[in-house]
Amino acid sequence: MNSESIVRRPAASLGRLALFAAGLAAAAAPAAAQQQADPRVGLRAGLHDAGQAIRNLELVSTRPRPEGLFDPADVGNFGFMNSDLAFRGNYLFQGNFSGWQVWDISNPAAPTLRSKLVCPGGQGDVSVHGNLLFMSVEMPNGRVDCGGQGVEAPASPERFRGVRIFDISNVDAPRQVAAVQTCRGSHTHTLVPDPKDNANVYVYVSGTSSVRSPDELAGCVGAPEDPNTALFRIEVIRVPLAAPQEARIVSSPRVFADRQTGAAAGLWRGGNHGEGTQSTAQTNMCHDLTVYPELGLAAGACSGNGILLDIRDPANPVRVDEVLDPNFAYWHSATFNNAGTTILFTDEWGGGTQPRCRATDKAEWGADAIFTLSNRKLTHAGYFKIPAAQSAQENCVAHNGSLIPVPGRDIMAQAWYQGGLSVVDFTDPAKPMEIAFFDRGPVDAAAMKMGGQWGTYWYNGYIYGSEIARGLDVFALKPSAYLSQNEIDAARLVRTDVANPQVQTKMVWPAAFVVARAYVDQLERGQGLAAGRVSAVRSELQRAERLSGAQQRTALTQLATAIDRDAASSRDAARVRMLSAAVRDLAGAAR
Repeated sequence: MNSESIVRRPAASLGRLALFAAGLAAAAAPAAAQQQADPRVGLRAGLHDAGQAIRNLELVSTRPRPEGLFDPADVGNFGFMNSDLAFRGNYLFQGNFSGWQVWDISNPAAPTLRSKLVCPGGQGDVSVHGNLLFMSVEMPNGRVDCGGQGVEAPASPERFRGVRIFDISNVDAPRQVAAVQTCRGSHTHTLVPDPKDNANVYVYVSGTSSVRSPDELAGCVGAPEDPNTALFRIEVIRVPLAAPQEARIVSSPRVFADRQTGAAAGLWRGGNHGEGTQSTAQTNMCHDLTVYPELGLAAGACSGNGILLDIRDPANPVRVDEVLDPNFAYWHSATFNNAGTTILFTDEWGGGTQPRCRATDKAEWGADAIFTLSNRKLTHAGYFKIPAAQSAQENCVAHNGSLIPVPGRDIMAQAWYQGGLSVVDFTDPAKPMEIAFFDRGPVDAAAMKMGGQWGTYWYNGYIYGSEIARGLDVFALKPSAYLSQNEIDAARLVRTDVANPQVQTKMVWPAAFVVARAYVDQLERGQGLAAGRVSAVRSELQRAERLSGAQQRTALTQLATAIDRDAASSRDAARVRMLSAAVRDLAGAAR
């Protein structure tokens, strides 16, 4: 496939994308190729036979939804949509509005269904910690006993809305061991490990639904002016790992409170920001809270605001900053870069159920807003939205994703519902750029039916996509003008035993020649070193790799010292120093 980023957008968007391309000038495709039509536009509709467009990715495998977790009479049935993904070892756990499924991904080219559990209640987002699985339940058809018959009474002890906890020590026979009720249910949740407390794990609950009647759950107050209102807060559950059945809510922090008065409704009151701006939801809930425990921080996408929390005391998070964006309708999710110096927030304009990537839609609405982070203060830097217009039959807006561990770069695999998968480089937060994509045509040619990628996540060398209507997709990166094979191979070195949505851990690369070569490729692409110097460094790395012991250590140390001198004259001194550090790591590991 060609590597160029091709667009079909209004002129203003084209100008913005031209600036993006300038940031990777050395990798830019010929100007004539930029005039080609984007292959994502006008794809054939269909469920499992839709047209496809792919660039710089390989669709490794795809699997349909299993029986019991889809409605054969209505493929877009809201009650059977696939939702988020979690990973443990060789297992992928896929949420669904009617339960969850377990896939064995030992062979990503041929995932096999290991087990499934039918347990309605939506939206069914899942997380895993050891032998425990956590599931969000928000819809009123959820039952304590996981039954499928729903609950008819307006207030009933049989109804469940909150966070379920299952014992999955035997994935073929999961057991519900706890069910923590909350006043607004759990639309999503975030696992919060405490580096200082290995005996417990905490769960931040994001409830976005209406407040339950106190006749059903004592203490639930819906009146916004009441000091005990269930609005304007999150819930924190503490789960004793040795006794998960004792999980309970330990705090309900007022993270939106006015700093001067203490009033619970202290942030955005709702409405537009002036002529030509978006109408932004009131800040009385968080949709997603993304935690980075090693930094002691969380980024909250909280309906009307983006917020930054100090979570060094996980049971009592404290807001330290907040931002507004006049182009955002509903702050939805957040992703830190690995260094913790940038946060990408998403706007779920239209709630994820509407077509919001049409050619007539503003490029800054339903998009990503990227902020730099310094001294715990957020500063807006740029926007990103997929550059290919989608049809009126495709629900499309910015949604969930994760970082791809390419050393020296901030790259994210992001889902856009029926806008597909987009791989975006936001290393320069002011000039983000798409470097790969996959898209299908609409689920239905005549009507807007729910479908597309809910979330796309990198896990141990592959990108996994939860397709709402079609099942599970697995992708692999392919080298291109924007991403070298060395960079892909370096990303594959970063391994983990568990991965959950909205939980980020520090990515660390082992000492490896391919990591150094990835930095060299980046310096060549960005013209951070002269062509002759790039060639010389590559030759020295190749020579050192053939050596061993003291000889290898000496050669690598000498090379690192020479690269240090290159930084003084480089247009990308920071990356040159990354290369030098990677070479010194190799010298330290030489045997």
